[in-house]
Amino acid sequence: MNGKTILILGGGVGGIVVANELRRKLPQEHKVVLVEQNTEHAFAPSFLWLMTGDRKADKITKPVRKLLRSGIEIIHAEVTGIDIPNRRITTTTQPLNFNYLIVALGAELAPELIPGLNESAFSFYTFEETKRLQQALGKFNGRNIALVVSALPYKCPGAPHEAAMLIANYFSRPDRNRLKDKINVHLYTPEPQPMPVAGPQLGEAVKQMLTSKGIAFHPLHKLISVDSQNHTLSFDGKEPARYDMLIAIPPHRGPRIVRDAGLTNEAGWISVDRSTLKTKYENVYAIGDVTAISIPGRWKPDIPMMLPKAGIFAHVQAEIVAERIADEINGRIPKAEFCGTGYCMLEAGEGLAGFAFGDFFGEPSPRLELRNIGRVWHFGKVLFEQWWLSPFGLRKSLLRSAINLGSKLMKIPIKA
Repeated sequence: MNGKTILILGGGVGGIVVANELRRKLPQEHKVVLVEQNTEHAFAPSFLWLMTGDRKADKITKPVRKLLRSGIEIIHAEVTGIDIPNRRITTTTQPLNFNYLIVALGAELAPELIPGLNESAFSFYTFEETKRLQQALGKFNGRNIALVVSALPYKCPGAPHEAAMLIANYFSRPDRNRLKDKINVHLYTPEPQPMPVAGPQLGEAVKQMLTSKGIAFHPLHKLISVDSQNHTLSFDGKEPARYDMLIAIPPHRGPRIVRDAGLTNEAGWISVDRSTLKTKYENVYAIGDVTAISIPGRWKPDIPMMLPKAGIFAHVQAEIVAERIADEINGRIPKAEFCGTGYCMLEAGEGLAGFAFGDFFGEPSPRLELRNIGRVWHFGKVLFEQWWLSPFGLRKSLLRSAINLGSKLMKIPIKA
């Protein structure tokens, strides 16, 4: 048997999971190579806790190497070119050939696409920006905080709502009493409701969560520009709004390197088969935020719904792709398919969280449910954080605890 080389671009959730699963499933004569420019991995689901000071920066990072199984080759370099016909990529350190390619490069943030946004806004979508925001919140003495979804799509559909609730909770803490009842948190989004892909029932439940925290929710507000000098937001067809602090979910787009390689559709994302995660090219797969996957239903009459960009989907897709490639290399017929189920914990502050889950491939539209808000969901998210950042030796015991907890949590009544 000739050894194959499986090349993985990107060391986020999807890249790490697919590399580990491939190494576990394949004989050692096959090479599993991960290309990731950063030596440190920052756990993105913990950024909101970092924002409010509930996590220290050094507690949510780990060297990428420590999150990988032995036998995986890791190259810390930036990808500079993808040559599909010649099965080859170039990097800032060396060229690499492949038999299989898995693109897990995530989404690229582009705040410069909205005039004034780059100069004015804080963000919690990168590790460094979140640390900057944490410092700014600690010094904030204004009144109006505007949290703005600046464009669609964006990763983690629940993050803006979680951030708004955690910020509202942050300023209600005893050590922030001098500002209590003075802070107004406004959430602006171009969407018609919170998390529209989840349907009206879940959207209404999230609106109620926001209202209970005193957060003003402004749907159908499409941001077109920011005036940093006058602290003013301009929206398409809506009245402008003033702010003292602006926190933005910046525009997202497919990375330039995949756009230049001809891998993307007209919107700049990689189209894949929704069941197998295959691209239009043989032995080339894409997983996670870089992909575009259509799901049943329409956001508007002329706009089809797309699978949300979220870490849970990157994780599951990575497992499916690893199983399919391993089966093919090992002489078996690949049968694993991505089924479109997913979930997320919605942090509400005060150690509480909700839990949304469902079938995103459900017909005629996605079917999702929201469990009652409680401490158990928050604890579940903490447990997953500990599992992800733990050495491999501890992962089995932590995973067993998570499975036992999960089986109990799923018996909690569904919120009406």
